[in-house]
Amino acid sequence: MNLQITGHHIEVTPALREYVENKLDPVLRHFDKVTGVGVVLSVEKLKQKAEVTVRVPGKDIHVEESGDDLYAAIDTLFDKLDRQVLKHKQKVQDHHRGGKTGLHAAD
Repeated sequence: MNLQITGHHIEVTPALREYVENKLDPVLRHFDKVTGVGVVLSVEKLKQKAEVTVRVPGKDIHVEESGDDLYAAIDTLFDKLDRQVLKHKQKVQDHHRGGKTGLHAAD
């Protein structure tokens, strides 16, 4: 897996890099087919912004979050990303089962 962390108008310090990597670990444990991850941290006037793009076979999952505090934005960002990765994983698993879900699956 390829991980790229970049900063736009901000220096990505080793502490910030480690924080992002630690937040990313639980998300990657949910889905083992991740081919690449791109994280962009930026500052625009008074807003701190974090973006992440996770590349999985057949889809790119992109999430953005901004706020007054960069660490809080990163926390919220990875919460959103975790939900999207789990949703994508469930979709892929349902698709491979033949798509029989819902009330009439037992018929």
